[in-house]
Amino acid sequence: MGIKDNGGGADGSGNMKKYKRMDSEMLDNNGFSNFESQIGSNSKKYVLVCAIFASLNSVLLGYDVGVMSGAILFIQEDLNITEVQEEVLVGILSIISLLGSLAGGRTSDAIGRKWTMALAAAVFQSGAAIMAAAPNFGVLMTGRLLAGIGIGFGIMIAPVYIAEISPTVERGSLTSFPEIFINLGILLGYVSNYAFSGLPVHYNWRVMLAVGILPSIFIGFALFVIPESPRWLVMKNRTEEAKMVLLKTMENTKEVEERLADIQQAAGLTNAEKYAAKPVWQELLYPSPAVRRMLITGCGIQLFQQVTGTDATVYYSPTIFKNAGIKRNSELLAATVAVGFTKTMFILIAIFLIDRVGRKPLLYVSTIGMTSCLLGLSMTLSLLGNGPLGIRLAILFVCSNVAFFSLGMGPVCWVLSSEIFPLRLRAQASALGAVGSRVSSGVIAMSFLSVSRAITVGGTFFVFSLISAVSVAFVYKCVPETKGKSLEEIEMLFQDEREWEGSQVELADTERLLPNEPNS
Repeated sequence: MGIKDNGGGADGSGNMKKYKRMDSEMLDNNGFSNFESQIGSNSKKYVLVCAIFASLNSVLLGYDVGVMSGAILFIQEDLNITEVQEEVLVGILSIISLLGSLAGGRTSDAIGRKWTMALAAAVFQSGAAIMAAAPNFGVLMTGRLLAGIGIGFGIMIAPVYIAEISPTVERGSLTSFPEIFINLGILLGYVSNYAFSGLPVHYNWRVMLAVGILPSIFIGFALFVIPESPRWLVMKNRTEEAKMVLLKTMENTKEVEERLADIQQAAGLTNAEKYAAKPVWQELLYPSPAVRRMLITGCGIQLFQQVTGTDATVYYSPTIFKNAGIKRNSELLAATVAVGFTKTMFILIAIFLIDRVGRKPLLYVSTIGMTSCLLGLSMTLSLLGNGPLGIRLAILFVCSNVAFFSLGMGPVCWVLSSEIFPLRLRAQASALGAVGSRVSSGVIAMSFLSVSRAITVGGTFFVFSLISAVSVAFVYKCVPETKGKSLEEIEMLFQDEREWEGSQVELADTERLLPNEPNS
């Protein structure tokens, strides 16, 4: 049983139906400029608002990552925790979030994408409140565990929801919104560290953590604005409700009917008996060739996003800058604000380019750039010591590394993971990818200080540069281009290995980053 059961159907003659590519001609000719001709301005604004509200959970993750990098300095002083406890406190959130991600796929299939986002916010809010009031390390860890579960729910469901509600032409940009909000959250966390660092040690880190509760207020409001995913509604045989949602996102009634038919076909409503043939997790554990190719692409890109050390760079940026020669806490936290600002600015550039240039050229630029910056940072920390030049170069290479990450690997990872899987498998396959991402992030965060002590900080980043170099080869071999294709077309792409590999983009294509460059 392969992907054909989930994404394709057969006509009366027994021939496999082909999904109609409704947007490709428009996209090839004019790209983003024709979005207004596809859907009306009101629909465009409505989809944009839905994507923004759905991405608010990502602010919680970003804020936690950013604020903990500075708060840990004061937690260590206030609660007298050891270096091992520091590593566990920082890294456990990523590890424990796998529970939320694993449960998130099935939960979202049961109660819907929308209410899974609400659950994520509520669980995280509880954890943040406990952390802010923690009198000792044990209570602090309890709150951290709850926050991790909430983040696990949030990071897997937001991209899935946005991909399912977005029109094809802008799906890449809109699905990247969670990554924008993660970076915004990181920046806000850094700013919070700097702003509250002057308070007494017993209170400053608590205020830093408590501020992370505020976004949940907006998430509660969002539940009254955003609709349920039309694709989830079709899965539940609530076709009329799905049609009403599509009418809000596409004002062309004919196109709504065509897209609804595609979704119904992908959901298997025209051949429902095939759905009972194989449970979802069994299909993921014993995949068909098409599903195996999807898993290699989706889970692989999630893994490489983290094993190149990006979260370690963000969590431990004060440690990196201290190793480069900066001594005062206020100067360390000010340098991290520059890192957060750089990440946020470049993610905005990526959102502008992702549906114009495509996913794969951005991944090439990102992975090659990250490899160069990680190698440069390694050499700087190893050879230039604590001098002024070493400090300047360390800040430059860290900022450049997060810039290249935000330009490609950061947003494209979540876009691909949310769009390559068929409807039947999408939520739980995305959850599986998120688990890999969070586990690898947690392992690196929990071992960074110990490994750095063993082989130096410079040696650690040399290892990261080697892994990043491998990611370039992975992008070339295993990541197809999905720009301009509907979710249903992408599903068909993975059925043929030759078509999958034929979708590769040459490295030379990364030079064509101009908006109106004609396709080769």
